[in-house]
Amino acid sequence: MTVEQTLAELVAIDSVSARSNAGIISYLAARCEVDGLSVKRFPHVDQNGAEKINLVAVTAPRTHEIELALVGHTDTVPYDVEWTDALRLTESDGKLFGRGACDTKAFIAAALTAIESIDLAKLRKPLALVFTADEEIGCLGAKRLAEQKPFTARHAIVGEPTSLQPMRAGKGYCIAEVTVRGREAHSAYPQLGASAIFRAARLIERIERIATELQSDQRDGFDPPFTTLNVGVIKGGTAKNIVAGECRFTLEWRTIPGQNSDYVLNLVRDAVTELQKSDPDFICEIDASRADESFETGADSQLVQFMQSLSARTPGTVAFGTEAPSMISLGAEAVVFGPGNIRVAHRTGEFVPVDELAECVRILHGAIERFCL
Repeated sequence: MTVEQTLAELVAIDSVSARSNAGIISYLAARCEVDGLSVKRFPHVDQNGAEKINLVAVTAPRTHEIELALVGHTDTVPYDVEWTDALRLTESDGKLFGRGACDTKAFIAAALTAIESIDLAKLRKPLALVFTADEEIGCLGAKRLAEQKPFTARHAIVGEPTSLQPMRAGKGYCIAEVTVRGREAHSAYPQLGASAIFRAARLIERIERIATELQSDQRDGFDPPFTTLNVGVIKGGTAKNIVAGECRFTLEWRTIPGQNSDYVLNLVRDAVTELQKSDPDFICEIDASRADESFETGADSQLVQFMQSLSARTPGTVAFGTEAPSMISLGAEAVVFGPGNIRVAHRTGEFVPVDELAECVRILHGAIERFCL
């Protein structure tokens, strides 16, 4: 089966994160078993009652230590109902279109094709294909594997659309819901209340100052080269003539390597403490629901240098969240890599270039030979 045919079969399986990924896992398990790998499923039920499964397929079932792991997430973001070909791979002008074609079923198709071009019986060191659930909603599947520790790995190639540029470092991703309390009153008599919106505004102004101060701590190779903050959603009040009793906003931040994920959170908490000095009734609740660490693999890493040589592309960095930190927690040197461009992912008409898909097969084939033969 060609890599394009495999990608077409993967795209045809609806694996949006909101639903179970059991269908695509069954397909991948069958393909891996036919290829001679030993498969193990790690199922669980998510908070909405949907079955989610991580799959680990290995060439050496009796070992816990993996030399090279090829990691791809099975879920996709939702697609517009008006995109009638979302689940049918189509080709135009050297591009393959479909939901997940770029992010990141192309990498999975390339990994399956690469192993089928190798005599796995000749591998001296263990290879694993790792297929995860719920990457798009918080890298949840990979985090579960990191907690369960079903294997350790020396090297990991984490599939994401990077235009075949090996990415050796990435920013962390953190998010918190902030609730500021006030006291409702008739807006004609504001002195009887306390505006939660005014209080939230003062805190957000402090957060903007924090964002500016963080720009002095920079890491070369990132764009932008510092930790960024964003208040993306804000909601408050109940009516135009009522002093707002509550205001909520969402704060996210993306940390550079070397900066702990709770560093910004502590700065925000310090800002709240400072505001309480002049307003003792300032009540603020912070629910930090996600704290993904940044990652960095050294430029002198064997994996980084090999991927640079084989891809003929200088290693770079990513600003979006990936499963690399989870693989690192399992012992691996990790590189994020794959065909397609992240800028066309998550949109109607996402695509992967045909030539990049073929080149990815070649590079993954070379990586397996380099680290496992």
